[in-house]
Amino acid sequence: MSNIEQLEQQLDDFSPTRRHEALTALATAAHAGKHPLPAPGVAHNLHAHTFFSYNAYGYSPSRFAWLARKAGLALGGIVDFDVLDGLEEFQAARRLLDLPGTIGMETRVFVPEFEQWVINSPGEPGVAYTMGIGFPRRQIPADAEKFMASLRCTAEQRNRDLLTRVNAFMAPVALDYEKDVLPLTPAGNATERHICLAYARKAQRQFPDAVSLKKFWIEKLGSDAEKVDLPEGAKLENLIRAKTMKKGGVGYVQPSPTSFPTLTDFNKFVLACEAIPTLCWLDGTSDGEQRIEELLRVFQQSGGAALTIIPDRNYKPGVQDQKLKNLCHIVDIAQKLHLPITVGTEMNSPGNKFVDSFETVELRPLVPVFLRGAHIVYAHGALQREAGKGYLSAWAKQNYPNIAERNAFFEQVGKVLRPSREAALAALPQNATPAQILAAVTK
Repeated sequence: MSNIEQLEQQLDDFSPTRRHEALTALATAAHAGKHPLPAPGVAHNLHAHTFFSYNAYGYSPSRFAWLARKAGLALGGIVDFDVLDGLEEFQAARRLLDLPGTIGMETRVFVPEFEQWVINSPGEPGVAYTMGIGFPRRQIPADAEKFMASLRCTAEQRNRDLLTRVNAFMAPVALDYEKDVLPLTPAGNATERHICLAYARKAQRQFPDAVSLKKFWIEKLGSDAEKVDLPEGAKLENLIRAKTMKKGGVGYVQPSPTSFPTLTDFNKFVLACEAIPTLCWLDGTSDGEQRIEELLRVFQQSGGAALTIIPDRNYKPGVQDQKLKNLCHIVDIAQKLHLPITVGTEMNSPGNKFVDSFETVELRPLVPVFLRGAHIVYAHGALQREAGKGYLSAWAKQNYPNIAERNAFFEQVGKVLRPSREAALAALPQNATPAQILAAVTK
C-alpha cells in the first residue's frame, strides 16, 4: 500500500486529529506537485452522505472532499441525516483543497396535505424525505438547535425500539445498542444501515463457521440468504433491512402523523439556519409525485425554494422508459418555477456511484441545469456566511425580486467564486451592489 493510500484510509479514522493530519499531508503533497490534482470538469455530487449519518464506504467529510477534488469534480457537497456534525470539517477540507461546495441536512417529514398519498418514502402515505441545503455555519439559533436535537433524539428512540423488535426475531443473535451499534459511528448518530452491519458482525461472532452462519441466515431471512455475500456485505445488509425493518418486516411500525415533524416546521428550521429548504424527488412513480405540481405548491407555500434529485435512480443507460420521462418532466417543471435543482448519488447504500454518469446520452442534456443549481447553492452558502447576502436573504429579495434574475446572479457568482476568495466577501459593505460582489469574487 502506497503512502497516499495509507493517508486516504486515515481520512476515515474516527479521530478528528488523525483525519486532519492525513488531509494536511495529502494537500501538502498535492500543492507541491507530488500528487497533482486535475482541473475541475462538469461532474459534481452535492448529495454525498458521510459517516456522520451513514456512508456505505465509510467516508468522512474529509475523505469525500479529497476524493472529489482528486476526481476533478466541479463541486462537492455533503448531506447527512438529522445532523450538521460534518459541516465544519467539510468546510475546512474543501477550502484547503480549493473545492467549491455546500452542506445539507436530510430528514423525513409529514405532509398533512398529502396524508392519503405515498410521496417518496415507499409504503408510507404522507411521509416525505426532504432537506435543507447551503447551511452557512454550524452555529444556529437556540430554537433551531433544540429542533435539531429533537430530530436526533427521535431517530435514536426509533432505532432502540426497532432493535427490541428485531432482537426478538433474530434470537439467539441480539444486539446491544451501546456496545454493538454506537461504536460503528463517530458521533453516535446511528441509522438502520449501521444496525444491519452490526447484526452481520454479531452473527459472524456467534456462528464463526461458514456452514452454521449460512444456516442461521437462511432460517431468519429465507432462501434469498443463500445468494448473499457472507459474512457481511451489501447484499446481506440490504436483505436484513428489507426483511426486518421495512414494511412487512418484524421490526417495522407504520409511522403516524406525529412520527416526524411537519414539512412546514422543518422548512422553518432550515430558514432559521439561513439555508435553502429543498424537496427530495424520488422517481415520479408514486401517487404523491404524480401530483408533483400540487406538491410543489404546498412545498413553496411553506418556504421551499429548491429541488434535489438522485439521477441514477431515474434512468437506465440506453433505455427510454417512464422513469426517464418523469425525470425530464420534473426538470421542466422546476425550470418553469425557477427552482434550482441539485443532484448527487447519496452513497448511503453499497453500490452507489461516487458521482453520476453525466456523459450518458440520458443525462448530458440536463447537465447545464444541474450545474446551474450547484453554482447557485454554492454562491448562497458563501454569501450568506460571509456577508449575510444569501439566496433567500433580505438583500437578495430587494435586489432580485424576480426569481429568474436572482438565479442568474447567484449562478454567475457560483461560477467564478473560488474557496480562496470566499473570505473577501466579509469585507463587503452592508449596502453592497451586485456589481461590487462580482468584483470581489473575480479579483
